[in-house]
Amino acid sequence: MEFDEYRKHDAVGLAGLVAAGEVKATELLELAIERAQAVNPRINAVVRPMHDLARERAKTSLSGPFAGVPFLIKDLSQDYAGLPTGSGSRALADFPMPDHAEVVRRWLDAGLVVFGKTNTPEFGAKGITEPEVNGPTRNPWNTGHTPGGSSGGSAAAVAAGVVPVAGGNDGGGSIRIPAACCGLFGLKPGRGLVPSGPVYAEMLHGAAGHGVLSRSVRDTAAMLDVIAGPDPSGPYLPALPDAPFAELARRDPGRLRIGYATASPIGTDVSPDAIAAVEDAVALLRSLGHDVEEAKTGVDERQLARDFLNMWFASVAAEVDFVRRLTGCGEDKFELDTRIMAAVGRATSAPSYVGAHNRWNQHAHRLAQFHETYDLLLTPTLAHPPARIGQLATPAWMETASRLLLAVRGAGLLAKTDLVDRIADENLRWTPYTQLANITGRPAMSVPTYWTPSGLPLGVQFVAGLGGEGLLLALATQLESARPWFDRTPDL
Repeated sequence: MEFDEYRKHDAVGLAGLVAAGEVKATELLELAIERAQAVNPRINAVVRPMHDLARERAKTSLSGPFAGVPFLIKDLSQDYAGLPTGSGSRALADFPMPDHAEVVRRWLDAGLVVFGKTNTPEFGAKGITEPEVNGPTRNPWNTGHTPGGSSGGSAAAVAAGVVPVAGGNDGGGSIRIPAACCGLFGLKPGRGLVPSGPVYAEMLHGAAGHGVLSRSVRDTAAMLDVIAGPDPSGPYLPALPDAPFAELARRDPGRLRIGYATASPIGTDVSPDAIAAVEDAVALLRSLGHDVEEAKTGVDERQLARDFLNMWFASVAAEVDFVRRLTGCGEDKFELDTRIMAAVGRATSAPSYVGAHNRWNQHAHRLAQFHETYDLLLTPTLAHPPARIGQLATPAWMETASRLLLAVRGAGLLAKTDLVDRIADENLRWTPYTQLANITGRPAMSVPTYWTPSGLPLGVQFVAGLGGEGLLLALATQLESARPWFDRTPDL
């Protein structure tokens, strides 16, 4: 098999070829490694090669629905026993993890051949992938631009044809954002559907979860069948649908009522390209027979953004403290942005934190009322096209203020100023739409139906009600058929 033929297949297709004896797992692995070595100097997607481990595994007798298919996992919360999970941080770059993450174990049980780990910002805390320890990952469609984050390395690898599908996770948009940037399909499952153990009972109070980025909808559906379901040591017994997700993805979604919105929920600016992406999707949906109209969620999304960042900063503080205890490292091992987020998190009072977390239920209640009228919510995935590398770096004024606050241990002053709101705007103005699904625990997807006039992908987001993964997959399959994207690949 040559690379051009390899790239014509998704993971389900490659698994079928292996099962039929038409190609060997070792052959597929060498094609994937060769492609990674060819493009990685330009996109910096794979930061921890695992070639020797993968070659030994590919020689064994593999079983499962993806037996023999090459695969990449994200270097964040997807632990591979005996190897570091670097999390985009200098502090963890050389600290091996003792056990497989449950999601990694399920991928291995499915027969996948993991041959590397992909780049991520430090602790996954940004919607771009530009960690100091590994350097920036670049978008295969235009290497001067970001592939998004925090699963940017996985998205870049899939878009570049290294693998047809790769592991990601999503705590504030980290699957959907890079999917939108790289012309891929990205589904964030609903809360509790995919286990987070054994290190975490749930990540970010369940706001974060594992999934994949793929070029085909059926790959994501089949992967969800592999990783969804209860973990005996986990906190949930998730409700599973009446059929495999792969079958649900093939069903007719029926005539849907879809409410759409384009305005930024936090009041920041939205580019004409993002609005055009949604308007294009609206026209496509109507041509497919769906009822689509402008609508408002009723959620106080400015408050939701504050509540999200309250949790986010506190979680970064807890992560930094945990890593310091684990490794014995000093504060200087962490990036400045991470240190200021941690400082703000430490300055948050316990009553304030609990109050913010309690409001998650209010946000979920309002969104549930929206879904009583509409099957789905449609928004841009991003408020702007993929940013240039370095464009979203912390502004100089904020760096200066951060250094001063850290020096005088004055992060608590932030609570008495409007600086937190300004930080919120700086952090979320490019990605203000995605946190809603994380806070409310609803499934959501980004679908690559639009490219800008300059040739950059710009996906649109759909948010479903509880248990709506099957509906999302069915609609995505319909959109994929009406507006095919699988064969649309970057010239890299």
